[in-house]
Amino acid sequence: MSAAFSILVPLGEGFEEIEAIVPVDVWRRAGFQVTTATLSTNPLTATRQTRHLADTTLDEVINRDFDLIYLPGGRPGADNLAANGKLLKKLQQQAAAQKWIAAICAAPLALNAAGLLAGKKFTCHPTAIDDLKDVTPLNQRIVIDGKLVTGIAAGAAFELALTMVRLIGGEEAVAKVNQGLLCPPSLSGL
Repeated sequence: MSAAFSILVPLGEGFEEIEAIVPVDVWRRAGFQVTTATLSTNPLTATRQTRHLADTTLDEVINRDFDLIYLPGGRPGADNLAANGKLLKKLQQQAAAQKWIAAICAAPLALNAAGLLAGKKFTCHPTAIDDLKDVTPLNQRIVIDGKLVTGIAAGAAFELALTMVRLIGGEEAVAKVNQGLLCPPSLSGL
């Protein structure tokens, strides 16, 4: 596992707290370099009205390369991600470079807006299905399709985070991170 593995977590106003904070926590425990970036205001308010201060803004890091771009969901957070042209272009560049992209809950809406879901297997929250055009999600907790990893909802946040640790660092990395987390086998895959 490389400490240099870099992750961008864009945060739209109204993001789902669990879907952002749990993966950021897990990935920092794994030694990954995680940068949270707000789309506009900083601090911003999440879906449950908690206030959060991101590391930076998307404008400040838009030209940096990241090994993974991870999109937390929640509404209207996912809608705000899907409406941000700079982020959509960044996602298209990430996909073209064959680098990792992950999204959870309603955040695949942004992937669809960027044109990245056609022909892909993915999952999303059932309430977002009607807002997706010309694509159909799978009813699974975690779906991996090449360099695209998606999770169904907030309840799958640990699974998605630990799946990424496994994909990047292997089983040993998951076991090391889980020494502090103590996730059950169903969540950690151990």
